[in-house]
Amino acid sequence: MNYQKKLLFTILGLLYFSQLLAQQDSSKINEREQSISVFLDCAFCDEEYIRQNLTFVNYVRDTKEAQLHILGTWQTTGSGGDEYTFFFIGQKKFSGMKDTLKVNTRSDATREETRAVQLRAIELGLVRYVAKTPMAKNIVINYGMENTGNDEKEEIVEDKWKSWVFDIGSNGWFSGQESYKSFNINSYLEVNKVTPDIKIEFEFSHNYNEDKFIIGDDEIISINKSIGFDHLLVKSLNNHWSAGYDINTGSSSYRNFDLYVETYPSIEYNLFPYDQSSRRQLRFLYGIGAVYNNYTDTTIYNQTEELLGRHRLTIAFEMKERWGSISTSIRGSQYFHDFSKNNLRISSSIRLRIVKGLQLRLYGSYALIHDQLSLPKGGASEEEILLRQKELATQYRYWGSVGLNYTFGSIYNNVVNPRFGD
Repeated sequence: MNYQKKLLFTILGLLYFSQLLAQQDSSKINEREQSISVFLDCAFCDEEYIRQNLTFVNYVRDTKEAQLHILGTWQTTGSGGDEYTFFFIGQKKFSGMKDTLKVNTRSDATREETRAVQLRAIELGLVRYVAKTPMAKNIVINYGMENTGNDEKEEIVEDKWKSWVFDIGSNGWFSGQESYKSFNINSYLEVNKVTPDIKIEFEFSHNYNEDKFIIGDDEIISINKSIGFDHLLVKSLNNHWSAGYDINTGSSSYRNFDLYVETYPSIEYNLFPYDQSSRRQLRFLYGIGAVYNNYTDTTIYNQTEELLGRHRLTIAFEMKERWGSISTSIRGSQYFHDFSKNNLRISSSIRLRIVKGLQLRLYGSYALIHDQLSLPKGGASEEEILLRQKELATQYRYWGSVGLNYTFGSIYNNVVNPRFGD
């Protein structure tokens, strides 16, 4: 009994001490209540860094509690860098006040440089909102420019590369234990040119994977290798229409191809203007072309090579709003020589804020497959099946993920405390 009393008094003492500490921090929270309440909706941002360096606003965990919702989106630029777009959406007393800021980073930007650029954009976007609050008296604006003794002049930049960007690399990794060893190497070369009027891409890739299994005195080796070359050219016709073609060629031991070549002249229509692509898209892409296949082994249709006509249609929808985001694509293709040889794939990603503090995340893909023309006539051995050395016959593929998250408690999310962290 004495032990239980001591334990009870100890717990009550700790609770009392914790409450005293909490009361000391309450004054700081009251000061925060005079600031703009901001909901930062930015999956790619370093939120801890932003909260540490941007301290004149009050961060909240739910958009319904915010006076300002900051929505961040991003896209890759033609140079291999990134374009970040921040949408400032006023709520409550700022209802109707909206703004948009865009910033860019180079392909070789470090993480520190990237997050500093993002922080600067958010700071600039906040100025017009802070200006309408009592906090405005604490804002100081400075304009920094190197003083050279000359008048400020527009800088003219000449691009000796004419917008061409080259990216070359190779990655290798290995692992193993007493009865298993694995080695993989992947190499690539990318050459791209992206301007508002034209998009040109060349990509070469090579992949080699080797797995070795040691079972008693036996040694089993599994090797998969592939080579690929892709080329894309797109011409902008206007703010809704584009036209171009793509060519894909290569080889794959897994898919029974000594050589495959596909080419599709295509046209695309975007229901929304392309300059809104970071926020919303609804694109319809149709292509009609030819496919040449040269097979490693005779196929189940007794073919060693063939030239076929094919067409395909892709519908892609993406929207990012305060309530979450939706990204869905439907892609279908069909051979002309036999319409029953077709393929349909649906992929979707959904993130929804259902109610305060409750988020639903859904990811999934499902494909109906009726066009496996390259399956080898001899099938696959038990060893090849287990080691995934050859593609197997199937009429469907799928994958999915479901997540539900609920957060409750204090609406404030201002303080960063890394002590005793992982």
